[in-house]
Amino acid sequence: MHMADALISPGVGGALWAATAGTIAWCGRKVQQELDERKVPLMGVLGAFVFAAQMINFSIPGTGSSGHLGGGLLLAVLLGPHAAFLTIASVLVVQALFFADGGLLALGCNIFNLGFFPVFIAYPLIYRAVAPPGAGQGRITAASVAAAVAGLQVGAFAVVLETVLSGISALPFSSFVLLMQPIHLAIGIVEGLVTAAVVGFVAKAHPEIIGISVPAQAASDGAGFRKVVVSLLAVTVFAGGVVSWFASGKPDGLEWAIAGVTGTGELQAPKGGVHGRLAALQEKSVFLPDYSFAKPVGHEAPGPATQGGAFATRPAAQSAGDGRIGSSVSGIVGGVLTLAVAFLIGLVLRRRTSP
Repeated sequence: MHMADALISPGVGGALWAATAGTIAWCGRKVQQELDERKVPLMGVLGAFVFAAQMINFSIPGTGSSGHLGGGLLLAVLLGPHAAFLTIASVLVVQALFFADGGLLALGCNIFNLGFFPVFIAYPLIYRAVAPPGAGQGRITAASVAAAVAGLQVGAFAVVLETVLSGISALPFSSFVLLMQPIHLAIGIVEGLVTAAVVGFVAKAHPEIIGISVPAQAASDGAGFRKVVVSLLAVTVFAGGVVSWFASGKPDGLEWAIAGVTGTGELQAPKGGVHGRLAALQEKSVFLPDYSFAKPVGHEAPGPATQGGAFATRPAAQSAGDGRIGSSVSGIVGGVLTLAVAFLIGLVLRRRTSP
């Protein structure tokens, strides 16, 4: 659900920027009070993991569409909601600034839709109710699927409302919502299963991370924590550097819904005003548009797959080898950038704990 600037008016974009900025400030204060410094490296590693996971689109059978992990729920389970929101915001900022994945005007919408709803709605109201600390794998799986589906359903509905409030007449409410909700139901089920698998692994390797009490002797042993961090880093490198080669080329859920309503995969953003200025700004910061070595071509709005403000999608003439190299470089570089941003945020805001 990485929205392009073409889907958002300056008024709606500005309002969601303000709401997101306020939520980030509030989360920053809460993290200062709550975050155990032992979770600071986990913020960076999980941010990189989510970045890499979002590069891997999986096909949705029978639809001609694809989806990818959102990651907000997983972050909330492993970090707590406030640190999770800051981490998913780090992921989306890196994607928008350096890879043109999501427009700058729509960045507040994207952070809110992919962060606020799974972290502050689905996690406390659904996941925690079904799977309290110490729950078995069965309850973790049921909670993960239910919460992931709910978070994506609310987020997808928010995308529809934001486009309607922006006056995007090409996407009428009734037609758009009838496509957005079912496709994100399917994506939510997959996300829930992946979330349950990762949480189950962490619960076995280092249960303290998800709030399970353990004997004092075991708690002082850092081997389990190191196993979690090293394993997540290894999966991140493999996913971003190799698995991303094989990501589905089918349109994602938002793309698919837009094409279903309008008959085309692209909506053109205004070339002047706020849209044009932000597109020009994004062009200066992006160095791997659409996670490839494609070159900027001026201020033409891309298709929803790219979701940026000033770049074309990957050129048809680009070879498969070039595409794989671009994906690998993007996965590694983006993961490192996200790790650094999320880690630094946690480092600045950390709460020191006694040994």
